[in-house]
Amino acid sequence: MTAQFILPDLGEGIHEAEIIAVKVKEGETVKEDQVIFEVETDKAVVEIPSPYAGVVSKIHVQQGQTVTVGSVMISVELDGAASAAPAKQAEKSAGQSAPEAKSAGAAKGETKTESKADSKVDQSQKALAGVSGNGKGSAGASSSSITVDRSRPVPATPATRRLARELGVDLYAVRGSGAAGRVMKEDVMAFAAGTLESKLGSSPSTGSGSGSGANAGAEQSAAAHKSSAPVSMAEKFGGAEGGSGGGPLNFGGRAAGGHIEYPDFAKHGKVERLPLKSIRRKIAQSMTQSWTLIPHVTTFDEANVTDLTKLISKYEKEFAERAGNPKVRPTMTVFVLKAVASALAKFPQFNSSLDENTGEIVIKHYYNLGVAVATDRGLIVPVIKNINEKSFFEVAVELADIAAKTRAGKIELDRLQGGTFTVTNIGAIGGTGAAPMINFPECAIMGMARAAEKPIVKNGAIEIGTIMPLFMSFDHRLADGAEAAYFVQHVVKLLEDPFKFVLDI
Repeated sequence: MTAQFILPDLGEGIHEAEIIAVKVKEGETVKEDQVIFEVETDKAVVEIPSPYAGVVSKIHVQQGQTVTVGSVMISVELDGAASAAPAKQAEKSAGQSAPEAKSAGAAKGETKTESKADSKVDQSQKALAGVSGNGKGSAGASSSSITVDRSRPVPATPATRRLARELGVDLYAVRGSGAAGRVMKEDVMAFAAGTLESKLGSSPSTGSGSGSGANAGAEQSAAAHKSSAPVSMAEKFGGAEGGSGGGPLNFGGRAAGGHIEYPDFAKHGKVERLPLKSIRRKIAQSMTQSWTLIPHVTTFDEANVTDLTKLISKYEKEFAERAGNPKVRPTMTVFVLKAVASALAKFPQFNSSLDENTGEIVIKHYYNLGVAVATDRGLIVPVIKNINEKSFFEVAVELADIAAKTRAGKIELDRLQGGTFTVTNIGAIGGTGAAPMINFPECAIMGMARAAEKPIVKNGAIEIGTIMPLFMSFDHRLADGAEAAYFVQHVVKLLEDPFKFVLDI
């Protein structure tokens, strides 16, 4: 029996995806849960496993092609009992295979239902492979001498793959003790224990020396960008060698098919044309939509964060030790996020959207704050949900997690949706201010710049204080300048009196 696998619904608002890689060939035998495609949506990169076991009879798509949800991707001649698998179950399994469907709550003890989605092969933790030959007696101790083919999946059950993801273990670095080299749960646990032992036995790495941590916002890690390899223009904008053009940009109110006259750029020198695809194309569409539909106004202010900077410096080590992760820190961004949540409760008009179709203001009674994360492929905004219900420590843990996953292209889909307000930080890069664009359909966005020591007047005397610029763009249809000023002032007062802020008085 021949089964046709179609591109499943990959999440809210996602209607198409670009084929980044085809992992199988016609005539090749595939196993259930084997990764067969790698696609890129306007949210992230997704690996899609096969819901069937059988022989590939026909591949209907090719690398570089953009396909819509429901398109036939591959035909498979089924093996035995596999023919009884209903198509709907196959769609569901494939749809949940995206890295966005992975559990985000391991640190909080959350449990999710096992599914074929858990068979996704984690190839992102390459750093662990370098310590696999530590000789500490772990199952992966000698895996550094093993030649692995990363184009093929590691034989392991979905439960084992989930455990590896939660422990940050690269399955390719683990020597399997099961039949035919299958990696067992015990292998993963032993490997993780050996890795941890080697790390504890090594010399501690040099700290960042930032001290205050005021500009260590997870969303703008300049050091991370410097240490990574340069990204080519083709990679950044989604172009692929031999790929087709991205197609006309018919958004932003321009009539579909409308033609714009451009000069002949090639007359003046060599040029290169790259198709605008995937995430960069989505950013272009979102920015045009935001600027076209929302009348932007930006208000500016400053916060004296001298006391807060000292508080952050004092508890940095405690946060990292408690989380077991050196990247978890009580950064200035954590406090700004919590301050914004407090301000939104007091000024609900900034936690709303204007529905032009019905002429209604939609006020959200939940507080899901997006955090702008700079990646090599563009700006992505993961969301910390129900932030008003979370402690400062919990926000710090989640902020570090979403920043790391977003840069790695592994952020879960549900953590990219449902935002009600966005915070962005240019502090780690530099600059004294900006006029950020609103993340449509939200109605406001707050930005923060580098906190720096400046002379201030206090009690009639000149002192040195740490001053952080703040700026907020808002939808002038839903709020007036005075209301925005009061909103920002509320945030400023909380940041300037951290003791009162933490006590919530």
